[in-house]
Amino acid sequence: MPHATHPSPGLQAFILCGPGVSLNTFTSSPKDFPKALVPIANRPMVWYPLDWCHRMGITDVTLITPPESAAPLQGALSIHPALTSITPRPEILAPADLTQTTGAGEILRLPEVQKAIAGDFMILPCDLVSEVEGSKIVEQWLALNPLSVSSKTNKRKSGMGVFYPTQGVEGISHKKDETDFIATVQLPSPNVPAPAGSLRPDIEELVMSMPTDTLKDLIEEDKETSLRIRQSLFTKHGRVKIKTKHRDAHIYIFPHWVKDFAAKNEKFDSISEDLLGWWAKASWQDGLGAKLGLDKVLQEKASTDREDNGESNEDEIDIASLSSTTSLRHPTHTTPSFASRVNIPPPPSAPPRTPPPLLAYIQPSRLPSTTTPNPTQPLIRRIDTTSALLNTSLYLARQPSTHPLAHEHKLHPTATVGMQSRVSQEDSLIAENVRLGSRVNVKETVIGPNCEIGSNARLIKCLLMDGVVVGDGVQLTGCIVGRRARIEGARVESEVSGESLEGSKKGKGKAKEGDGDEGKTRLVECEVAPGFTVESGTQGKGEKYMAFEGGDGMEGFDDGNGDDAMDDDP
Repeated sequence: MPHATHPSPGLQAFILCGPGVSLNTFTSSPKDFPKALVPIANRPMVWYPLDWCHRMGITDVTLITPPESAAPLQGALSIHPALTSITPRPEILAPADLTQTTGAGEILRLPEVQKAIAGDFMILPCDLVSEVEGSKIVEQWLALNPLSVSSKTNKRKSGMGVFYPTQGVEGISHKKDETDFIATVQLPSPNVPAPAGSLRPDIEELVMSMPTDTLKDLIEEDKETSLRIRQSLFTKHGRVKIKTKHRDAHIYIFPHWVKDFAAKNEKFDSISEDLLGWWAKASWQDGLGAKLGLDKVLQEKASTDREDNGESNEDEIDIASLSSTTSLRHPTHTTPSFASRVNIPPPPSAPPRTPPPLLAYIQPSRLPSTTTPNPTQPLIRRIDTTSALLNTSLYLARQPSTHPLAHEHKLHPTATVGMQSRVSQEDSLIAENVRLGSRVNVKETVIGPNCEIGSNARLIKCLLMDGVVVGDGVQLTGCIVGRRARIEGARVESEVSGESLEGSKKGKGKAKEGDGDEGKTRLVECEVAPGFTVESGTQGKGEKYMAFEGGDGMEGFDDGNGDDAMDDDP
């Protein structure tokens, strides 16, 4: 792993390691194998946000996880080759009341998390893969939040989120990708044009944000065919952009006061929908900031900062007025004062404080003709579905050695390849200690460490995790196979008998007859759970092979792809 390439921006980073409900075929036992350790292109999932943080100079990193998943995470940080290279090693925080169903908004209110947040901070999901340099995002946040001369901590710092387009990348975009409904307004143009490659033209102010599913629910509840929006939004902002094909990446940069804002709003269950959604509305909906306690939080934060810095309660200094090149166009006039005997009414109370704006980096959508990300428009993705897991792994396998997320070896030196076997190295990854039999064909496939592939096997667009055994003659297309699973190959004659089929062992997929080639195992777009055995002759398409809690085999199971708690927010 490369050392930090940028000076520290002074931020803490908290990576939320959730349960992985949408990847339940491979994460059904978080005590042994949490989502954060699911491999993406032969690296643990959590390696990608850790690497992202270190490359931007953030070394104060904490993994937040339920207590039951702390041990396997700690073990992986100690022994996994990809994670042991991370220095300094991230801390693991396992709050006692954190469960697999706790929302991200509630996580910010946990006492252990509140205590851990000591300054401005970032929140990241463990399933993030980003080719966008984190330093560029942080630079924009810092540039739009200049430090005050009168205080080391600006009491009115804004936050920032990141949204990426879900469509336009062939091989990665999926028609079932989750999206968000967001509304943004343009920021004032900077005095100096942004340099080439800067993200400044794509930084906007977020004024509305909610998941598309929530939007549909609101429309159904109101028995309307469209969403009603308050007139006050258009009164304050004459031009509003609406986007429905972007998704919240769950990358958040927050000033320190946000932890108090989250603590005061116990109804905030998520970050993306509740904390961001209400904060965005408070910028244009009169009185909402006071109802949410934003006024009080900002006032308390300002007072605390002055006390901590030993400052008086004075107005901030106008930096522009200190410039030696600035001249006063009009002479300064002293306002005449009345005699003390004149009864002057008290000045009117100050208007409600306007909350700091909520910034957002809105990554531009790719043109329909664009098939792969280019240097000016890198990939950002959350890997929280099996299609994203497979497609992103295959995408990373295609990258050249110059790519920041590329492996040193496409075909590891310790791997052995049998006679007359063909491995497409330009789009495949073969990890250490892999053994390929004779006449094996591997194309657009990622094979994890310690796997064994039998002779005459054919693997196309597959992801095999570590320790998988694939038998002779097996054909896999578009499949994901969990750790230490077995795909049995050409079966012997005795296994074809009716008695053998009826007396199949528990926890094994059953063979299907009548396809004309009973001796071969063929799986297309299937998922095989860790440790599961698919028996010889099985032929399936679009099915999940996993076991019930009682140990019975289960074929073609579909859980409906339910929502995560910690994963979705984030």
